[in-house]
Amino acid sequence: MNVVFGFLRRPKVRIDIPRLKPREDVTSYPKVNLAELTPEVLPYLGQAAYVQLAIFEEVSDAIAAAPTVADKQALASGASQALDKHERLVAEIRRRVDQPSEVIEPFTAGIDRYRLVVKGADWYEQLASVYLTAGILDDFFTLLAAGLPGDIGPRCVAILDADTGRRAITDILSAAIAHDEVLGPRLAMWGRRVVGDTLLVCRSAIHLTGNAVSDEERIEPVFTEMIASHTRRMDGLGLTA
Repeated sequence: MNVVFGFLRRPKVRIDIPRLKPREDVTSYPKVNLAELTPEVLPYLGQAAYVQLAIFEEVSDAIAAAPTVADKQALASGASQALDKHERLVAEIRRRVDQPSEVIEPFTAGIDRYRLVVKGADWYEQLASVYLTAGILDDFFTLLAAGLPGDIGPRCVAILDADTGRRAITDILSAAIAHDEVLGPRLAMWGRRVVGDTLLVCRSAIHLTGNAVSDEERIEPVFTEMIASHTRRMDGLGLTA
């Protein structure tokens, strides 16, 4: 597991993002079966748990930087929900090992580097990053849980598919975009910027067979579905994906 994020230290490579169907067909995507792509239980839980802790920290940072008390209060639910998901995933790890931190630790460095890349230049970009990247990661790890054995899969789906508490982010961003004609295009560009780096985090969680051709054939529809969901979130903010 200590090399899971080794790709983040390699030279950058070109990422081919799958082409989407026309916008009116976005909702027709079939659900992807990730059973063959899902890693072992403990690596899955360790990475998913740290992702939720990272979301908690990012929302907490946004709360600290919020310009008004009302904004701070509105964002608080998103932080508490992410922390709750983290703690529930840690409880699943503790069912299997005595030291959950040892399962989580191998994923911290890579995710922390990723967070720096998608942080954003100001508070609004930071909020957009939290909303868009956390949405992709939530969707992905929820889908990936379907391939876990026994009853752990449904339990993880229930944890990750629960309320995110991030509705306040869309309200704050939508109001700001409506009052600043420059902000919308800037956030649209930023939203397109962060999707590739977030898909790399998703890719790092996938169990690969070593057959590049068959692996890509299995991964492509997964990423297509992630991008479709990302597009809907961008549309919800009035931004062009």
